[in-house]
Amino acid sequence: MSEVHVDPEIPGAEETPKSNNDFAYHRRAAMSHPGVRIGLIFAVLVLVVAGVFLWRYLMSYESTDDAQIDGHISSISARVSGHIIKVNIEDNQKVQAGDVLVEIDPTDYQVAVDKARADYADAVAAARGAGTNIPIMNVTTSSQVSVTEANIASTQAGIAASRQQLEAAKAQLAQAEANDAKAQSDLVRYKQLVDKQEISAQQYDQAVASAKASTAGVAASRAAVDTASAQIAQAQAREQQARADWRSAKTAPEQVSVMRSRADSARAMADRKKADLDQAELNLRYAKIIAPTSGVISGRTVELGQNVMAGQELMKVVPLDDVWVTANFKETQLRMMRPGQPVSVMIDANGKMYRGHVDSIAGASGAKFSLLPPENATGNYVKVVQRIPVKITLDPEDLKTHELRPGMSANPKVWIRK
Repeated sequence: MSEVHVDPEIPGAEETPKSNNDFAYHRRAAMSHPGVRIGLIFAVLVLVVAGVFLWRYLMSYESTDDAQIDGHISSISARVSGHIIKVNIEDNQKVQAGDVLVEIDPTDYQVAVDKARADYADAVAAARGAGTNIPIMNVTTSSQVSVTEANIASTQAGIAASRQQLEAAKAQLAQAEANDAKAQSDLVRYKQLVDKQEISAQQYDQAVASAKASTAGVAASRAAVDTASAQIAQAQAREQQARADWRSAKTAPEQVSVMRSRADSARAMADRKKADLDQAELNLRYAKIIAPTSGVISGRTVELGQNVMAGQELMKVVPLDDVWVTANFKETQLRMMRPGQPVSVMIDANGKMYRGHVDSIAGASGAKFSLLPPENATGNYVKVVQRIPVKITLDPEDLKTHELRPGMSANPKVWIRK
């Protein structure tokens, strides 16, 4: 016979045998208590609500540990060759934009500047002299044209006058010849009359004188004709000379053009010498290597006394106030990711949390930028979830501490839901 047990705390409980079924009995008794049922219902509700909030939290962001701090790394190289005479920096030293990092021996470049400056001054003087002659040549040529044109008109007028004089001389010659013919005829008649003593010897002598005078007049008139012809020839020669001078004067504009071209060439030479001077001054300025941006010196290879060549890399400058996070998210994580979404970034190096936002999403997956990108068309295709670089910019206030360095590991969370 089993022992019978009655629980006095449970009203209406019946006597039950005390055996291995005691646990089930007590559980049924507890479940039948109203307070226990309410507690269980409340616990279930709490778990459901907590589960909902946990699910919403886990679905409100995308995170990855495949991320790192990225930034610009400025390579500092020499722009001119030469001997290093001064090195003003050390590795990991902070510098400001405009600081002189390295100095190259400037002696050769100073000499080049002095020579270029002297050449430029000489070219400027030559150009100034060539330009001064142009206005003078313009005035001279204009005067020469006017004078030669006046000479042509004058010689033409002289030719016309000489021709009129020739015609007058010819008329006088004809008159003198007519008078001479009459005088010679009268002399013959007077000769006959004087022989017959019909006239006096005095009258005959007058006839002889008149005949001689008329003959002389003919010679004088003929000489006047010859003189007028000679004057015409001289006037025509002067006209030809005047026309030759005029043609020569008309070529003066071409001569002015030639002089102007020479002046332009001289000015162009001066400009070229000015460019040589500017280049020489630039080379002298390049003898001092200046920091292009503020940052930290890294990878310094230059040493005092070293001979460097133009284009040779000497060091790097890493600007710490312009860094960002490059996070390689899986392509399946980008479904709801958009530029401008807030991001919280945990940095492994210092354990601090930084704020930022999504700036942009890369145009291709990281595999496409690799040295040997995959080629899925070869037939050996295996689907692999690709990673897409996402650029995350940090708040400027968080960058003022200059604690972040390119290459540091980061763990970003992109909040895709508010």
